Amino acid sequence: MTAIRQRWHRSAAVAGTGVAALVGAGILAAAPASAHTPVWAVDCASVTVNLTKYQAGGENTVSITAGDKSLLSSVKFGTDFSRKIELPKHSSPIEVRLVVKASDGDQFSRDETKTSPVCPGDESPSPSAPAPSPSESSSEAPAPSEKPSSAPKPEGGSDDLAETGSSSATPMIAGIAGVVLVAGAGMVVVARKRRSTEH
Repeated sequence: MTAIRQRWHRSAAVAGTGVAALVGAGILAAAPASAHTPVWAVDCASVTVNLTKYQAGGENTVSITAGDKSLLSSVKFGTDFSRKIELPKHSSPIEVRLVVKASDGDQFSRDETKTSPVCPGDESPSPSAPAPSPSESSSEAPAPSEKPSSAPKPEGGSDDLAETGSSSATPMIAGIAGVVLVAGAGMVVVARKRRSTEH
């Protein structure tokens, strides 16, 4: 019985050592995945990037674009990378893209996009009201004021006579002229009769 127990204890010790080795290997394999720490933030004016615990000696790169403008283009870094970059002024929200390529595998790389809002005061100006066209402004012009009906009329006649230069005395003058012409004609006739009788 003693020999059997000793063998069992030895087998258990060997099995325990193997399990511990497997667990340790798993921890070591998982360590690089938890070591990579990509942290970045975007506001209306800038983008902040903090990349830590990447594989040293590798060829890690980082690229950042804002809209159609490139802010970083495949910049190489080692274990860590930290930078704050100002964004171009924009009057509408723009997309900011971060691309990180890790040298120890694509599973540690990043390709993410965030939206940068518009800063206060940089909003698009509201369209102003269009100026009125000449036809509209002329149609709204006030009509010329009419002559007041209470304006004094010229003495001795109506408005029509005053405008044409005539007056109410014109018929009387014409009548007197007619009488004078008739009287003159009569006098000529009488004078001729006298001459004829004298001869």
